[in-house]
Amino acid sequence: MLAKLWSWTDPYPLLRPIMFRLEPERAHALTIQLLQRGWGPQEAMRDDPVLGTTVWGKHFSNPVGLAAGFDKQAEAIDASFALGFGFSELGGVTRRAQPGNPQPRLFRVPQAKAIINRFGFNSIGVDAFAARLRLWRDNPHRTQRPLGVNLGKNKDSTEEAADFIALMTQLAPLTDFVTINISSPNTPGLRNLQRRDALDQLLGQLQTARQTLTPNLLMLLKIAPDLDEAAQHDIADLCLRHGVAGIIVSNTTTTRSSNIPDDLAQETGGLSGQPLQQLSTHVLRAIYRLTDGKIPLIGCGGIASGEDAYRKIRAGASLVQLYTALIYEGPLVVRRIKRELAAHLKRDGFASVQEAVGTAAAR
Repeated sequence: MLAKLWSWTDPYPLLRPIMFRLEPERAHALTIQLLQRGWGPQEAMRDDPVLGTTVWGKHFSNPVGLAAGFDKQAEAIDASFALGFGFSELGGVTRRAQPGNPQPRLFRVPQAKAIINRFGFNSIGVDAFAARLRLWRDNPHRTQRPLGVNLGKNKDSTEEAADFIALMTQLAPLTDFVTINISSPNTPGLRNLQRRDALDQLLGQLQTARQTLTPNLLMLLKIAPDLDEAAQHDIADLCLRHGVAGIIVSNTTTTRSSNIPDDLAQETGGLSGQPLQQLSTHVLRAIYRLTDGKIPLIGCGGIASGEDAYRKIRAGASLVQLYTALIYEGPLVVRRIKRELAAHLKRDGFASVQEAVGTAAAR
């Protein structure tokens, strides 16, 4: 009954107060359960042709994707796609199962339409994760849209390259791309891998292994929004030299905007949502310029409208991702973003998403 209701109206304004009475992590688990049971919206409309785009030789019916962190354990793949996403990224998944950081570790910031999380890669481990992904891949009725997996390192691991290589090798037959996540602020020392020497060594090892073991696998890199200009230059240069397929800009931020209440601002973890919009778009534009548009970028951070998505695309993003907007706006936000994005593209005379990429990123 609830699934049909979404086609008549938007019940989320009524559901949201109920969900917000629950502890945030419990509300998220309940959301996954409802989606598994088919109680979420079922996007039946074809995407507007102006939204179609091709990246890495793959067709995307629209450029709006589900960011990593929503379906961490590969539990609701088709149900998430049914919301209208053009692609999805699962995970983060780690080589070995681990519980992540102690609870509570997820905090809503309604005043800023933001969330703070410090999950720390809670993961069922790659064996169980791959088994779920394999079952989905073997289903002839599954969604035929691009799917990626976000890769993280175990908290106690001292061999980051070995972790990532093992994950890539096991997941290569099951996914369209993998994302090397070196930018989560919730695993001690992980962001140190963004430093030039460490990243140079890591990318060299990963690309050597990929070319030998999984040559057809697309390898992306996810970076932080808190990088200074020197770090941005280093990352752009190394991604070009090592042939990284794409860059996701960006992960969550450790900074706190002025509209975050003091009690929440003191919580450790990464901030996502509306306050991240401007910062992540600034870094996105910088990376696009530094790479001369030669590496496809995925814009992530603060997207809650078609205008937000359009701004990312014009700043240099070939694709975009969202997650936090689902919490505050509800699942029909995906449909609205696509409609608004199509209107912006047509208004400015663009015949496709590809025509608009980077048009506002001039030096």
